[in-house]
Amino acid sequence: MYITSVPNRNSPPAILIRESYREGGKVKTRTIANITHWPPETIEAIRLSLKGKAYKNEGVFIIERSVPHGHVAAVLSTIKKIGLDRIIATKPSRERNLVLAMIAERLIHPASKLATTRLWHDVTLAGELGVEDADEDDLYSAMDWLYQRQNKIEEKLAAKHLKEGSHAFYDVTSSYYEGKTCPLAEFGYNRDGKRGKPIIVYGILCDDDGRPIAVNVYPGNTGDPSTVPDQVDKLRSRFGLNSVVLVGDRGMLTDTRIENLREYPGIGWISSLSFRGVRSLVNSGDLQLSLFDRKNLAEIKSADYPGERLIVCYNPLQAEHRRRKRYALLEATEKELEKILRQVSRRTRTPMSQVEIAEKVGAVINRYKMKKHFRMRIGDGVFSFERDEESIRAEYDLDGIYVIRTSEPEERLSAADAVRGYKNLTKIEKLFRTLKGIDIKVRPIRHRDEVRVRTHIFICMLAYYVEWHMRQALAPLLFDDEELAENRKSRNPVAKAEASLSARRKKGRLKTEDGLEVQSFNTLMTHLGTMCKNRCRANEGSPCFHVLTKETPLQRRVFDLLQL
Repeated sequence: MYITSVPNRNSPPAILIRESYREGGKVKTRTIANITHWPPETIEAIRLSLKGKAYKNEGVFIIERSVPHGHVAAVLSTIKKIGLDRIIATKPSRERNLVLAMIAERLIHPASKLATTRLWHDVTLAGELGVEDADEDDLYSAMDWLYQRQNKIEEKLAAKHLKEGSHAFYDVTSSYYEGKTCPLAEFGYNRDGKRGKPIIVYGILCDDDGRPIAVNVYPGNTGDPSTVPDQVDKLRSRFGLNSVVLVGDRGMLTDTRIENLREYPGIGWISSLSFRGVRSLVNSGDLQLSLFDRKNLAEIKSADYPGERLIVCYNPLQAEHRRRKRYALLEATEKELEKILRQVSRRTRTPMSQVEIAEKVGAVINRYKMKKHFRMRIGDGVFSFERDEESIRAEYDLDGIYVIRTSEPEERLSAADAVRGYKNLTKIEKLFRTLKGIDIKVRPIRHRDEVRVRTHIFICMLAYYVEWHMRQALAPLLFDDEELAENRKSRNPVAKAEASLSARRKKGRLKTEDGLEVQSFNTLMTHLGTMCKNRCRANEGSPCFHVLTKETPLQRRVFDLLQL
């Protein structure tokens, strides 16, 4: 932004505040205000301020209000650049602007819908989208509007990011729920560790790069495997994909679900075997442990898994980690069992009953999950235990070994790529951490209506879609490894993942190649928020105009990377 003097034929030149911007690679200008008739000292004060210099004469330049703007500009420009506004609705509308505002607010300051209508006035978000007069009821109406469009939006995202033969990654998580009135809130497997809280289950489908494509919300008592048929139907019927590889963990793609997938020609899958399945392969002789004397990856066949390829992997670092953890748990379990043993031995007058001893032992065993490695004798006033060394040895021999199973033939998917494909499930785990963590905060779920709960989680998914694209563009400034995506395609799929040299240098120096401080996504958004839009007047009664705070080098770099 700058002040320029424009010749005006026989009249005095026009003094204008102008702003430069890029559009389609071309530099254009637009006039912000005509200040020709303002006092010269006021014009000079503005000129110096725009150049970042101080003006000595105080009292002639009034800043009425400063509102954080930089993070709003970054988020909204990313939404426009990736076309999410047009994916939500082709034509502009008030409902679309309200939805975009809710998505942006999840990244700027996630809060309840009532708080959102308060908070977006303390940044430029409401003004930029023209929703200053909206209240929480308007947001609820916009959520209902979005819910009706969810299927179309997901289909557009799938058409943009999924193609025939591509990998689709699917996983399920849950979030605890405060309240009792929502029919989706049921007691089930609570991944948040909140005892006594009902939960809501939701599964997210991603593309190969970790971009979220679609989300389904289920009652809290829904088992993970039972959600898989919905994804198959979605891929085939709604997205129109006849050939796709579904990737899920062994808790998701169980033997039963895999049998169901066989009924759909063109739908392949990648999963893994449970520990019990791996041990069964060893006991049957299909898996020889001597395979790993010289290599860490081998492909085998088994009559128990007809029509499947089994890729066996061995990671010595993982084996060592599991052994250390097991012996630590064994020692902790023994320590607690010895306490119970002493309690039983002290109770001579009124011996401890078998039920009482069993309850105490059960509490310890359930805490450390080591029952399979102990032999115990429990009776009235009687308790003894010892390690089951045979059980420990059997598990010890399989430490670090895991088996990837897939229906894809070798000509379409190599053994190494099958392992890499399965390990790409970590991208969904990162998505879940972001949704639940400090970035987007899907919890607490403050809605009571089922449709609103579903839409709330959908909005959070769309917010992550925006954040994903921002992270890709801003990777040079973040702790993220910029070369990770490319290295994943060629590195050893079994060996420990090593950060690239540039990532190690960045994390070691805590500086980028440009000498800027490396940031987390959260601190970077906070720093962007220090760029304000200032509403100014020359004096009381004069027209107002807006001036942006002079950008810092870090903010300039962000805007360059986002191509603002």
